[in-house]
Amino acid sequence: MGNRAKQRSRTRRWQVLFPFLLPLFCGALSEQIRYSIPEEMARGSVVGNLAENLGLHFRDLLTRNLRVSAEKQYFTVNMENGNILVSDRIDRESLCLQNPLCIVSLEIVAENPLNVFHINVMIEDINDNPPHFPQNSIVLQINEFAIPGTRFGLESAIDADVGPHSVQSYQLSSNEHFSLMMKGKTEGKNAPELVLRKPLDREQQSSHLLVLTAVDGGDPVLTGTASIQIKVTDANDNAPVFSQDMYKVSLRENLPPGTSVLKVTATDQDEGVNAEITYSFKSLGDDIGNIFMLDRQNGEIKSKDSIDFESSKSYTINIEAKDGGGMTSECKIILEILDENDNSPDVVFTSVTSSITEDAEPGTVIALFKTHDKDSGENGEVTCVIKEKVPFRIESSSNNYYKLVTDGALDREQTAEYNVTITATDRGKPPLSSSTSVTLLIGDVNDNAPVFHQESYLVHLAENNPPGVSIAQVSAYDPDLGSNGCVFYSIVASDLETRELTSYVSVNGQSGVVFAQRAFDHEQLRAFELTLQARDQGSPALSANVSLRVLVGDRNDNAPRVLYPALGPDGSALFDMVPRAAEPGYLVTKVVAVDADSGHNAWLSYHVLQTSEPGLFSLGLRTGEVRTARALGDRDSTRQRLLVAVRDSGQPPLSATATLHLVFADSLQGVLPDLSDDPVPSDPQSELQFYLVVALALISVLFLLAVILAIALRLRRSSSPASWDCFQPGLCSKTRPGVSPNYNEGTLPYSYNLYVASDSQNTRFNFLTMTPEMVPPQDLSNEASLVVSFTEENNKISSDSVASTHVSFNEYVSFANRD
Repeated sequence: MGNRAKQRSRTRRWQVLFPFLLPLFCGALSEQIRYSIPEEMARGSVVGNLAENLGLHFRDLLTRNLRVSAEKQYFTVNMENGNILVSDRIDRESLCLQNPLCIVSLEIVAENPLNVFHINVMIEDINDNPPHFPQNSIVLQINEFAIPGTRFGLESAIDADVGPHSVQSYQLSSNEHFSLMMKGKTEGKNAPELVLRKPLDREQQSSHLLVLTAVDGGDPVLTGTASIQIKVTDANDNAPVFSQDMYKVSLRENLPPGTSVLKVTATDQDEGVNAEITYSFKSLGDDIGNIFMLDRQNGEIKSKDSIDFESSKSYTINIEAKDGGGMTSECKIILEILDENDNSPDVVFTSVTSSITEDAEPGTVIALFKTHDKDSGENGEVTCVIKEKVPFRIESSSNNYYKLVTDGALDREQTAEYNVTITATDRGKPPLSSSTSVTLLIGDVNDNAPVFHQESYLVHLAENNPPGVSIAQVSAYDPDLGSNGCVFYSIVASDLETRELTSYVSVNGQSGVVFAQRAFDHEQLRAFELTLQARDQGSPALSANVSLRVLVGDRNDNAPRVLYPALGPDGSALFDMVPRAAEPGYLVTKVVAVDADSGHNAWLSYHVLQTSEPGLFSLGLRTGEVRTARALGDRDSTRQRLLVAVRDSGQPPLSATATLHLVFADSLQGVLPDLSDDPVPSDPQSELQFYLVVALALISVLFLLAVILAIALRLRRSSSPASWDCFQPGLCSKTRPGVSPNYNEGTLPYSYNLYVASDSQNTRFNFLTMTPEMVPPQDLSNEASLVVSFTEENNKISSDSVASTHVSFNEYVSFANRD
């Protein structure tokens, strides 16, 4: 009891001496500028004129860039007049807790030249917090044998304010047994004590209910109340006593549960049950009961759960010791929590662009984000990086804000979206980091023209196709999206005439399928070329062209056409003359045919279908040349007939036939008598008789001619010569009109010329002259020509022409002239 009185007296002496010592301390700190303001001042309130106190001119404020450098910007400098202004709410209780002297230190930085001025702003307390008790209800057990004057300590009221605005006094509701006294200050606080004024009698009144009121010194006065319930028990005259009234402990966060924090001890001078002490938490504020646990028997405090510095930096625990008689005492424990780097930094996006077009310029801002770390000091300092290789970079902004901007060209066709991962790392030991990803979609622009899958197209189409059939399909790819990649096809050019183009082909604009509008004929159109365009629907539209060449293939749709031997104008057959002395291999005639088809379909072959004398003639398979296979025998007929078939090589093959009439004779006069009768099979006996009759007739004719010649000579001498209009009446005939057909297609490897004279006196025959064309025999597609014409001469018949060629006449015309 004596020690407590001494402590109270020392506290009162310091309270008396403090006002006298304060000027001395102020003189020692006169080098710094000090301001004093009350808390909760409105924003924009003037604290003081800094420029005047620092001796600066107003015109120098802007050039020197006067500013406040502080961790928390509660103040700013007005650059126009140099006043320090309040820029944020100032709560003295949050800044200094229960510290009676609350000073905010500022650093004023000036440039040109660079100076730093230290300023202290004292925050004065105002009465903005009412007192309150830790517990609204207090239960005391007092032995009925308690001596009047016994004091019972009560828990002090809590007032966040300090100085005169803190708790100044307590008031107790009126009661005849108890009164209220103030104990000496403990840590600057007055502790109320309940004093027993009149002995208690449990049998008369076992409990008492009192109201304790705490009053502060503000104006107006603020108060707080708590009820006190007193239970009267049996006598126990000594309360437990702790070894210390206050314990201070430092504890690192994240200690495993069950770690021992502190062990408190209390002693009681009583004996027996009244000396048995149990410990308990006096108040369970700040969730103490869930974080710590207390051994009721030995007073050891252990951690119950993980302790987190970020949840609370310190804890205040009140421990009560109660003896078996019900008397109690208290002690206070202050736990300071030390920080560990146990929190990874967080990245929070405040603004993200949903999509960005691929033509965005480098430096375009696409996202804004900030970082946060619950740890303090270096454990809470954060840096951000992008580890993958992407066309983006991070730019630092302010107050832990960053910008994500483009750092290169974007191409949607190569990369349609990016998954950007931002890694935030603190400076703790070891450092902790976390990553946050954001997906960026790249918008499309029309920057790609359509591309055809082939550089050019070549299509083979057989002729005689049905109209409307699909002959080809072109396809182009555009990597753009939507209308930018929607391709439309059209025909923009062709080697066909413009007005005929639509009647030949068309194209489907959506699919690129090319259709034939008509049936093609290889003999009329063998190939044509189109220029197709693929055009997208972007703005502006882009396009590409491609060539499509169509080759019209041949079908075997044309039968061979025989040009020689040909029929006369009246449909009669023609004859060819062969010398009787023709040797084997002699070229008798040539079957000439053409085929309008081409290639294999026009490759002609010649075959003998029927002959009047087998083995007498041979036929060239590919040339159509008729040659003698052997010499003409005595038993062979002078008139021969060959039926020749001309067949192409198509599938199925087509063919035509030609009939050859051949007469063996050395001159035209020898041919004419034989033309009246059809050839019959030769009989040796009849042939002998025939030769005898002919010989007799010739002798008679020669004799008659000699007589006539003698008579004529005599008459010529006696009279003038007569004119002879027709010396050979049997040979006078009407001429046939000349035919000059020209064939520009098919196969005709030779040219023929025929000249026939119609003069009644002298007739000259220029027979068909064969001129071989300088072309390979296998090429059946070359052109050939056949020319027939008639000329007149007044000279004799050229015998060399007859020897080297053969002639064909109209049988019926010759016999008509003969008759």
